[in-house]
Parts: sequence; C-alpha cells; structure tokens
Amino acid sequence: MKQLALSEDQPELTMSVSEFVALLNQTLEFAYPNVTVTGELASFRVSKNRWVYFDIKDELASVRCFGTVYQLPGPLEDGMLLQVRAQPRLHPLYGFSLNIMSLRPAGEGSIKKAATLLEAKLAAEGLFEPSRKRPLPYPPARIGLITSSESAAYADFTKILRARWGGIDVLLADVQVQGEAAVGQLVQAIEQLNALATPPDVIVVTRGGGSAEDLQAFSTEQVTRAVAASRVPTLVAIGHEIDLSLAELAADSRASTPSNAAELLVPDKHQVLAQLHTGRAELRRLMLSAIAEARQAIGQQSANLSELVAQTITARRVSLQAQRQLLAALSPQTILQRGYAVVHKDGAVVRQAAELAAHDTIRISFADGSTRAIVTESED
Repeated sequence: MKQLALSEDQPELTMSVSEFVALLNQTLEFAYPNVTVTGELASFRVSKNRWVYFDIKDELASVRCFGTVYQLPGPLEDGMLLQVRAQPRLHPLYGFSLNIMSLRPAGEGSIKKAATLLEAKLAAEGLFEPSRKRPLPYPPARIGLITSSESAAYADFTKILRARWGGIDVLLADVQVQGEAAVGQLVQAIEQLNALATPPDVIVVTRGGGSAEDLQAFSTEQVTRAVAASRVPTLVAIGHEIDLSLAELAADSRASTPSNAAELLVPDKHQVLAQLHTGRAELRRLMLSAIAEARQAIGQQSANLSELVAQTITARRVSLQAQRQLLAALSPQTILQRGYAVVHKDGAVVRQAAELAAHDTIRISFADGSTRAIVTESED
C-alpha cells in the first residue's frame, strides 16, 4: 500500500477589513471594470432629491444599485425591467452594490411604461402646451439636421429637400440615433447648434422607424428637455407615422416621417413655378383689362370735357354778346344818334345852362361831327 504525501499548508492570507475591501475592489475593477445587468426594478427610492437606491432582481437573485437622479432616464416604478450598466463595488460600510453608470428601461412594456410616466411628468410642467409652439420659417435658409449620416432618414430627408427646393444650407450634426451613447450625443448636438454665432433657422431631429427600444433615446427626459429648451425652432420626425416620441411632443412641429419633414419645410418648386406662370397670366389679363377700362374711361372723359368746353364757350359768347348790346345801348354815340348833342366849354362838358354866359365860345358835338359857336345870350 502506498501512502500519499501531504502537501505543506499554504500560508494563510491575513488582512484587516479595510484592506480586504480595498483588495476586493481592486480585483473587481481589474476583472470587471463595468458590467451590464438586466433585471426587474424593486425597492426604488430617492434620498434628498439626489441619491437613488434600488434593487435589480430576477427569480433567483437580487443586487443592490446606487446612483444619482441625474442618471435616470425619467420616472421609474417598481416592476419595470431595467438594463443597468454599472461598476461592481464593495462599500466599506454599506456592503456590495452596483454603482450606476447608466440605465434604461428594457423590453417594450417597460419602455412604454417609462415613457407614459415621463410624459405625465413633463405634461404637468407644461412642456407640451400648444401655446409654446413657434411657427417654422418657410422656407428656411439654413437647416441644422441632427441624425446619423449613414441612416436612411438622412438620405430621404436630403433627397426630398433637394428635389423640392434648392439653395438651402444644411448643417449636419452626425450622431448615433439609438443605443446608450445616443442620448448624450443628441443633447450635445441640440445645444451646439443653438450656441453657434449664426444658428440655423430651424433644427430638424430625425431617424427612421424601429422597435420601441430603438427609438427609446427620443423619449428620454434629457432629449425631450433639450428639444423644449431650444431657442431655435424645432421639427422632430421619428420613426413612422404611428410612432410618437416625447421629443416630438415637445418640439415646435412634428412630421410623420423624415420625408414628410422635408415636405413641411420647403415648397415644391414645380408647383411654385406653375403658380407663378398662372399668376403671371392672370396678372397680364387683369392689366390688359385695366388698360382697356382706363382707355374707355379716358375717352368718355375726353368727350365729356369737349362737350363742357363747347358749352362754356357758347355761354361765354352769349354773355359777351349781351354785354356788347348793353354797352352799345349805353354808348354816348348811340345817344347822339338819337338827336342829342354834347356841349363843351374849355374842354369840359357843360352840364347846366348856368355854366354858360354871353360871348362864351363853345363846341357842340353831334353824332356826325362837331361845330363851334358863340353864346349870344344865356337864359336861366
């Protein structure tokens, strides 16, 4: 019978509690710098309006999570399915937990529930009120476009825009439109476009259709608030016509599709040209009609003026003839022709017999001439 040789005992690793916590955290940080865990939300609470505590669990296990309210995608409720990206850590006093880096609802039901809770919260703040909506410039000279440059939404929007109208400057903010990084990039793009020295006339946020999880970034509190806070008017077109994100509710205007967004922003140049041709023809017709009416009116006025001038001349002639007859009747020559005479003495008309004396030389004017005479006798 052989006897097995027993190995020597390994040296025992002895350390303090704090040293053990530090060693374990170093090990976790090296082996698992971050992990993504999906589970059901439980025991959710907020402390001092800043710190967030909850459990994430499944049928067999539960893990404590810790973070801040600034990391929340919106209001949450127990029972929702969450996807949590976090750093595993052992706290010296409070034990093991997942320190949250980011989290978002997972599964269509939880995504819709989160959106419903957030919509109610933001609606109560008035972010979706029609009175906040501003008119969009039509057509804009410069568009800030927030989307992925590789997406069908980008291709559809720019194609329709160029086909309908030309000469518009499009400033593209190339962002991810789904996934964890999408939220931060969307918010940053909106803020950067607003901060430009010469901002665009309108900001368009768009992407194509997809599942509720694909479109989730556009119903987060961060993106919705960024759209509502934009100083530049906003147009949001997310997914298909049946899809409705919270960012669309907060925007100044919503389009059903990326193509529809382009249609809302610019007119169809072919229709505009046709309307211009029609308008020009109508303007020519109106102009010719106005000229014809003006000519007719001028002709009538000319005839009326000629008639008035003729009537005035006739009236003046009649008046002049009457004045001539009156002057003729009052003329001294006419009186002389009726047998009267005018007596002059020293160049003055003699009006009374008392003005004459014997031996005065006078001149007597008749209708056909005059004669001189000497007064022989004056009778009173």
